[in-house]
Amino acid sequence: MKRGTDFLGCEVAIMGGAMSWISERNLVSAISNAGGFGVIACGAMTPDLLDTEIAETKKRTTRPFGVNLITMHPQIMELIDVCKKHDVGHVVFAGGLPPAGAIDRVKEGGAKLVCFAPALALAKKLIRSGVDALVIEGMEAGGHVGPVSTSVLAQEILPEVSADTPVFVAGGIGKGGLIAGYLEMGAVGVQLGTRFVCAHECIAHPNFKKAFIRASARDAVTSVQVDPRLPVIPVRALRNKEMVAFAAKQREVAQLLDEEAIEMAEAQLQIEHYWAGALRRAVIDGDVESGSVMAGQSVGMVKEEASVVEIIRTLVDEAAHALERRAAHA
Repeated sequence: MKRGTDFLGCEVAIMGGAMSWISERNLVSAISNAGGFGVIACGAMTPDLLDTEIAETKKRTTRPFGVNLITMHPQIMELIDVCKKHDVGHVVFAGGLPPAGAIDRVKEGGAKLVCFAPALALAKKLIRSGVDALVIEGMEAGGHVGPVSTSVLAQEILPEVSADTPVFVAGGIGKGGLIAGYLEMGAVGVQLGTRFVCAHECIAHPNFKKAFIRASARDAVTSVQVDPRLPVIPVRALRNKEMVAFAAKQREVAQLLDEEAIEMAEAQLQIEHYWAGALRRAVIDGDVESGSVMAGQSVGMVKEEASVVEIIRTLVDEAAHALERRAAHA
């Protein structure tokens, strides 16, 4: 894990997953203050909103934190400049390959760049383009997910690239014993989102947290793709009315494509904005029926609210215990 903590500049190589509306100034600073590495979820924010969010986070922590940017954001270059203005040390790209010039722009600003790699070929391509570290996230995660499980990605990617490039593993991690396993396989750290939703410092509505505490792993399901021409990345969330409504939204956008009323890029942006709104209804307003309750399958292990310090301490203790037990049996 030392490679991970050296890279991030924190005490424990546990990154907070970037969750829209949730990974904001309060939770991000709490994770960093507890020795982990908080990451602001920029999501659909404008450059001005991100500017404020970073400034407010800096008021709450003097420790390092990162900013997660969605590669398809129409103002990605301006967002990178906002990060540069604030001397943000780590920028994380999510949601596909970065557009031309984006990697150079981050590097010119002096920040370290972290990218999500959903397959070995992409991991190698990103490393060749100058990315400093990778996150491999499996389908067990909450929010937007790929088709492959974390355990398969870890076996496929870690042996090939982890000797030269720091790799963090994400998706389905709820206990420290699993963290120990991924560290032994060559990961330098992990990323958790779902576990931090029920932190005292998280601003999510009490209804949203209650839904997490009540849910079992099988309640976190992925959305279905209605039209093959509309390449919608599946989203994992708790089963509710909203999952049905999303199918209707896809049909509506597909019809606009049929009528040539919108271009494909606009269609995809409409879907993204739809998710941002549906997620806000659940997280901020507490409407857990017609809002989107994005959660990973590790939600079944979230049993109560706790402080960020307690969550991180428990995970670290469990990981250390697992490693000690293995050493004793070796």
